[in-house]
Amino acid sequence: MSTPFFLDCDTGIDDAMAIGWLVASPGVDLVGVSTVSGNLDAAGGARNTLDLLALLGRPDVPVSVGAHDFLDHPYSGGAPHVHGPNGIGGVDLPRAAAGPTGRSGAEAIVAAARAHPGDLHLLAIGPFTNLALALDLEPRLPELLGPVTVMGGAAAAPGNVSALAEANVANDPLAAHRVFTAGFDLTMVGLDVTMRHVFEESHRTALLAAGTPGTVAVARMLEFYFAFYAERFGRPCAVLHDPLAAAVATGDVTPALAPRVPVVVDHTDGPGRGQTIADLRDLYQGFPHSHPGGTRVLLEVPGDFAGDLLARLSTL
Repeated sequence: MSTPFFLDCDTGIDDAMAIGWLVASPGVDLVGVSTVSGNLDAAGGARNTLDLLALLGRPDVPVSVGAHDFLDHPYSGGAPHVHGPNGIGGVDLPRAAAGPTGRSGAEAIVAAARAHPGDLHLLAIGPFTNLALALDLEPRLPELLGPVTVMGGAAAAPGNVSALAEANVANDPLAAHRVFTAGFDLTMVGLDVTMRHVFEESHRTALLAAGTPGTVAVARMLEFYFAFYAERFGRPCAVLHDPLAAAVATGDVTPALAPRVPVVVDHTDGPGRGQTIADLRDLYQGFPHSHPGGTRVLLEVPGDFAGDLLARLSTL
């Protein structure tokens, strides 16, 4: 039997790879997508998502435009230096016939949770504004949803937009704090693990050689993403933030170390703004312990995920 999944995203380049993973994964029933401002504005992310889903043979998946602005401050322009001017590396996808639904992102999340009570897997790979707003609409959301997997945060690793903060959390720290403390069955796939899994030029070339419209489009998007990371790694490559979170959500990647611990987010205006504060003090007291109601924080993911990702995307 297939498992219903709902995706909340800000479709840039690694989001596109995550969408590809979900579409290519047997047993995944993608019942809806909502978009949020992050890599680009929410409306642009919805357009990218609709066009990509159509290219991948899933024009039936409903896509809702979510929050443009964040809970306590406005959206300020995204990350065109990372994801390109249109969020997908400047690649022009064929325009899908479908448009967004009339629902907001938060409304779409709540409707999907009510339609699949206890069974819906939610994967959030952008800022968490839509999920926080969905909590306002439906306070019982943690009871209605099944597992929730988020790409965001850094428990023991440095941040990527400040010394302490990861980008998705830093875009809307207040929303992230509400999500981490709401009582979801929550798994955090953060920089502790995503920065260790890298797509190389050999992977991109093989993806391009697969030759389908979907693989060619993603491979072309990656040219821009590789150029950004080349300045940091000294070679063309890309860190696999969102697709790794997708693979964890689908159960295809099993972490070697993932303690369940309390997590809160600094949403003050000080230098720690956006930090995910994971209580790892058990490291000195018989680590790892499991704290009921805590967040499952991934600290180690073994194996060759880049190779697994290439294999899965090559089936598109």
